[in-house]
Amino acid sequence: MSDILVSKFGGSSVANANQIEKVRRIVAEDSQRRIVVVSAPGRASSTEEKLTDHLFNIATNGDHFHDQRIPITVDESRKAVIDRFSQIIDDLGLEEKALLKSLESDLATDLTGQRRIAFLASRGEHYNARIIAAYFAKCEMNAEVQLPEEFGLKVTNRYLDTQVLDEAVPNIAALAQKNSISVIPGFYGVTEAGDVAVFSRGGSDLTGGVIANAVDADCYENWTDVSGVFEADPRLIAEARTIPRLTFKEIRLLSSKGFNVFHLNAMKPCWERKIPIHIRNTNKPGDRGTVILSERVPEEGVVGIAQLTNVAYINIEKYQLGEEIGFTAKLLSIFQEFGIQSYHYPTDKDDISVVVDQSDLTGTINDLRRRIESQLKPDFMDVVYNLSILTPVGMGLKGNSYPIVAALKALGEEHIPIEMIDQSPSQICFHIGVPHAVADAALKILYDELIG
Repeated sequence: MSDILVSKFGGSSVANANQIEKVRRIVAEDSQRRIVVVSAPGRASSTEEKLTDHLFNIATNGDHFHDQRIPITVDESRKAVIDRFSQIIDDLGLEEKALLKSLESDLATDLTGQRRIAFLASRGEHYNARIIAAYFAKCEMNAEVQLPEEFGLKVTNRYLDTQVLDEAVPNIAALAQKNSISVIPGFYGVTEAGDVAVFSRGGSDLTGGVIANAVDADCYENWTDVSGVFEADPRLIAEARTIPRLTFKEIRLLSSKGFNVFHLNAMKPCWERKIPIHIRNTNKPGDRGTVILSERVPEEGVVGIAQLTNVAYINIEKYQLGEEIGFTAKLLSIFQEFGIQSYHYPTDKDDISVVVDQSDLTGTINDLRRRIESQLKPDFMDVVYNLSILTPVGMGLKGNSYPIVAALKALGEEHIPIEMIDQSPSQICFHIGVPHAVADAALKILYDELIG
């Protein structure tokens, strides 16, 4: 364990000069905050597109926005990126004309294919880190930018979904020896050949987690625009409170079912070393936030309820499918062929249901059905659309069936139709599927019964 806090600031935390000043004050108030990982600037207003999306639009010669039916050209995206960084530089009172020249040069890169997309997609984090480090230095903080291509954050050559190589670990660990504050761009690393490769979207969290692991940080702080993880979606449950402590297992279950706090895979490096993750609010730094730990005392049955919307499930019946070796593997391989993510698949002697994101079925369900019927020859196959999955989660559920009984009783009394129910093998969560039209009402009922 080191005496270092790794502090990652998301896009909303570094969206403009005012937000960057908040970040500076947070970093300055604790000398342990010696490694700062930053995202690309988030939206300056709710009506504009994300800067990273503009970069993807440039990289794909306009296809990125065209595919979403958004009428923004490559030239307009290029201007939006340059104008945004120019505004931040001016508002921070920096003299960084050379940096803007470098940005313009990067946007005109002659790279092609996935190398081009990865390089351009990374420029938001790259230039924001350089600007923020310059601003810290201007404010007489001992800070300098540390770029992945310079300190050796080596990654695989899967340009758009890369992974950190083992040989990068000692390079990252060396950052702990620096006396200055290291400002690091998230989201990307460099291949053995020196090319930029990016993690999946939200990958700045991955950068932060990997760095926290390599330097064996005291804590990994994830600064965002919310004050932690709430017991339920506060937009739907006004009285929902932040959860003080969660285990890695609990947050993974909540995150996989609609709690979009940060990148799921970012937790693994911290979990491996039992490094706490502290989710905090840049706009309300006095709030205590949520701490994610390897272990906690289960003081309650249910700690939070996630709601996963826009769900469908595909139900397949076939006599004795449970005794047909390889049936489930063949079925899931078909979903993989079609690029469809499955959430879980409750089974029985003669049937199996696969729960999926409904949008993944758009344009594919007809061919998917034909493939399943051709290869697996089910007796019956049906698709149920427009569902929501409500998932109560808590370590205190293990060996405790009373919350499940109470949940079903409460929903039944309010005449909420239940399409599916399933308990996880770990016994620390259970899933209730309801029609989307009554999902918000069902969430309120479960919250009042199990938490409120």
